[in-house]
Amino acid sequence: MYLGKVYVSYKPSVFDPQGDVIRKSLDQLGFEDINQVKQGKYFEIKLDDDSKNQAEDKLKKVTESLLINPNTETYTYDLAEIKE
Repeated sequence: MYLGKVYVSYKPSVFDPQGDVIRKSLDQLGFEDINQVKQGKYFEIKLDDDSKNQAEDKLKKVTESLLINPNTETYTYDLAEIKE
């Protein structure tokens, strides 16, 4: 069994309205030296596959078909074998 951790964020060219609101709020709280905040999504997915390659292929397919909008978002992931 494998645990995939998927981190989704906007592409650099896409405006992140929630991140901008957070940055402005931090500025009002006295954190003026923070000039950018990017907001994203995080998923943990357990995969019951026989090999890491199978789990990695499935994780990519799941992410690209459902978890991200490929026009505006990008992702990275970590994949590790787990014992249960």
